[in-house]
Amino acid sequence: MVKNKLTRQDVDKLLTEPSVEVRVETAGKLASQFDSDELSPTERRLAADILRLMARDAEVRVRQALAIHLKESPSLPHDVAVNLAHDVDTVALPILQFSRVLTDEDLIEIVRSHGPVKQLAITKRPTISSTVSEALVESGNPEVVANLVTNQGADISEQSLQAIIDSFGNESTVQGSLVQRASLPVTVAERLMTMVSDQWREHLISHHQLSGSVAANITRQSRERATITLSAGADREDVEGLVRHLHSHHRLTPSIMLRAVCMGDMTFFEAGMAELGSVSRLNASILIHDSGELGFQALYEKTHLPATFYPAFRCAMDVAEENAFDGGEQDRERYCRRMIERILTQYETLEVSFHSKDLEYLLAKLDELPTTPPTR
Repeated sequence: MVKNKLTRQDVDKLLTEPSVEVRVETAGKLASQFDSDELSPTERRLAADILRLMARDAEVRVRQALAIHLKESPSLPHDVAVNLAHDVDTVALPILQFSRVLTDEDLIEIVRSHGPVKQLAITKRPTISSTVSEALVESGNPEVVANLVTNQGADISEQSLQAIIDSFGNESTVQGSLVQRASLPVTVAERLMTMVSDQWREHLISHHQLSGSVAANITRQSRERATITLSAGADREDVEGLVRHLHSHHRLTPSIMLRAVCMGDMTFFEAGMAELGSVSRLNASILIHDSGELGFQALYEKTHLPATFYPAFRCAMDVAEENAFDGGEQDRERYCRRMIERILTQYETLEVSFHSKDLEYLLAKLDELPTTPPTR
């Protein structure tokens, strides 16, 4: 005889005594013996039918008793598991966190139809598929995403990791969770390098196989980003002085020049091209904005900037002539995003592909291209 097995007296008591305490006690008793091998097929069917009735009990305590006792049951009927998973949080959370009966489709539907409390419970499951992870990322909740990334049993695709950086890259909790994952694609680790603190940077280098040259490039990018930010608020004379200073210290690099034009800082870009090409500022401006192909190309060749960067600069200049800041909130970010999308498209026609639309990633990858320019 199975311990705690329901007897006829238990069933009669359940049917005749309506008290909550009796139903809670019976729910625990039934659930604790449900996985026993000693139940006959007839007894198991009866037990499953009673579970279905109790899963619809008006009293939360009854349903909660079922969920707690059945959260890891492999025999829990699927329809009962789904009903409990959609229930109030105190009932649903044990099932969402532990039940292996729930399918990926069940979990995705819950992620999309319920709030953060249930989503957080799902992030704590021992294993999570890439499709469920994708749905959790799409929930748009930083706490949910941070918890997901912390879970080493979660399968998170590179595409989802890139989406996390796009949406939550500046969230400190998400950054920390990403950096501490046991394994990250190099493309993701490289992007993180541009966002995190020095302490996290060292962790990324030591734990995710990033070379010293990559680390040096990231440090340079951080410095160049700060320089362009400073330049954007300066007057023309100060910008020209800044450009001369950078050139004299060998820091007027191809990447800072492309960064300037992508961020819409034409004052810096024109001053930089004049400095590198050893021409007057006025002449540089005329050549840069030549509506034909000859002017800018001739100036570019005189600057000795890398040929591999030329398609990006040419495309960026075309976009700059077509677009302007819209004056709205974050217009500079939108301008830069449009610029990068066009540059990526240009390189795709040259059979060079990049895996991210992030400016830092693009600049780093352009530095890695062979010195010979891509050919059509």
